[in-house]
Order: sequence, then C-alpha cells, then structure tokens
Amino acid sequence: MSAEIVNLRQFRKGKTRLEREKEAEQNRITFGRSKAEKSLTKARNEKADKALDQGRLENPRKD
Repeated sequence: MSAEIVNLRQFRKGKTRLEREKEAEQNRITFGRSKAEKSLTKARNEKADKALDQGRLENPRKD
C-alpha cells in the first residue's frame, strides 16, 4: 500500500498554471479580435435588429 509521493509546491504551481491558461484562453476569445472582425459583427447585429424591427406590427392607438 504505497502511495505516490507528491510535492505540494509543484502541485500548487501546476494548478495555478492551469487556471492562468484557462483565463488566458478566455481573454483570447473575448479580446483577441481584429478591428475588422469587431466592425463586421457590429454591422451584422445592426442589420439583424433592423430586420427584426421591420417585421414588427404596430398596435393601433386608442385616443
């Protein structure tokens, strides 16, 4: 019944390294886009909003 000996300092450093890598990956996804990609996404969103508004039915007003 021998257990594997683990160096806690190395374990903590490895855990920290993995957490930082996950955060870096998320930041790459969030902030790692070029200006052209950002403007294209913005234009597509605006076009979709405009198309949605065009199909909206207006309620008759009761005066």
